[in-house]
Amino acid sequence: MKRTASTHERLAERLANILTKLNIGYQLEVTDLAHEFQVSKRTIERDFDRLNSYLPLIQDEMTKKYSLDPAYLGRFKLQDIQNFAQLSGIGELYPSLDMSFLRSLLDERANQVFSAKGYYYENAQQFAEHFQVFTDAIHKRQKISFIYNDRLRHVDPYRLIHHQGSWYLAAAIEDELRAYRLSKIDQVMLHELDVFDHHPEILVQLETDEGIWFGKHKQMVQLSVRPEVALYFKQRHLLPEQHIEMEDASGALLIHCKIRHEMQLLPLVRYWIPYVKIIEPVHFQQKLEQDLQYYLLPAV
Repeated sequence: MKRTASTHERLAERLANILTKLNIGYQLEVTDLAHEFQVSKRTIERDFDRLNSYLPLIQDEMTKKYSLDPAYLGRFKLQDIQNFAQLSGIGELYPSLDMSFLRSLLDERANQVFSAKGYYYENAQQFAEHFQVFTDAIHKRQKISFIYNDRLRHVDPYRLIHHQGSWYLAAAIEDELRAYRLSKIDQVMLHELDVFDHHPEILVQLETDEGIWFGKHKQMVQLSVRPEVALYFKQRHLLPEQHIEMEDASGALLIHCKIRHEMQLLPLVRYWIPYVKIIEPVHFQQKLEQDLQYYLLPAV
């Protein structure tokens, strides 16, 4: 029987939903998904067979639940997931199409998704167990504790964040959001009976803030950008909450941004020397110049 377009759309939507859950760390059970999507268990099993052909899935031997290899968690963007779901349904619509074609398409997309230019990706396998504990705690809103920088921390976990090649846990202490690098976390303990409620302001902060510099007040920074590189700053925001105040006749820009930490600013300005200069606050430009002078000192 020939499949209809609506069947294809339902397949693509279901796969996108499953892949989204896998991408954020869910462990998925066939029976639960069959009930959620109102299909048979065999249909869901075929979905996992299809996904397993392209993705590094793990199935727990005891629970039989499926999850994504921790090294790939959070790396798929929404558009990647939607494209994959559409592509993976093509073979069902056109049986004559060689499935290796889909594999090559996915490999091509993977090169786009997993390309790491300018920094490396941290190997998440080293804290795979932490991933599972944090994922469960975030979903169930359970408090956790761990050792970080030789101190015991009791936190409310909110989200796992992949930032510039490294993984962080965004968690709150007394309703103040902070970020903890996973590679520095030790002796994790889940407190199953100790649950917490989400703080609305923290949820907003997670959605709106760029980077992992939580718990600090934002400050305005004004910068000048020379015409030679102005196009890059006009094409996209290179700085947090970047806004172009003025462009003069030569093409030079006056821009401002809002940052919570100097590391959101200084590394990028260093990269664009001598084309970008910090105007206000002056102490950022002074620190930048001092760091450069120290760097240029002769080696001892």
